[in-house]
Amino acid sequence: QVQLQESGGGSVQAGGSMRLSCTASTYIGNIGCMAWFRRAPGKERERVAVIYTGSPDTRYEDSVKGRFTISQDLPKNTLYLQMNSLKPEDTAMYYCAADPGACWNGQPRFWGQGTQVTVSS
Repeated sequence: QVQLQESGGGSVQAGGSMRLSCTASTYIGNIGCMAWFRRAPGKERERVAVIYTGSPDTRYEDSVKGRFTISQDLPKNTLYLQMNSLKPEDTAMYYCAADPGACWNGQPRFWGQGTQVTVSS
């Protein structure tokens, strides 16, 4: 069982930046993959970015490419999402997730409680 706790959400104006953190209860280097998802009001949950733990491999949804960066700090068991050039359409609840392999395609097994990001125009 992996417990995940997000932090770092809040409110920001369009064009601003924010960094989300997700701390895991276990060593993340051996998990497999970790990801950020988001759910905007009235919309389906969508995948944002994925990282393969212990490797530099990452993948991003087209809507955030060039603006968001996913990264990991193995000694701190922490996943990050650096978000730059934020847009109002980035407003959502952001969730951290982890799984041995099903982060990009499939349903990750472990989820955090989420942190709210609100971008005002």
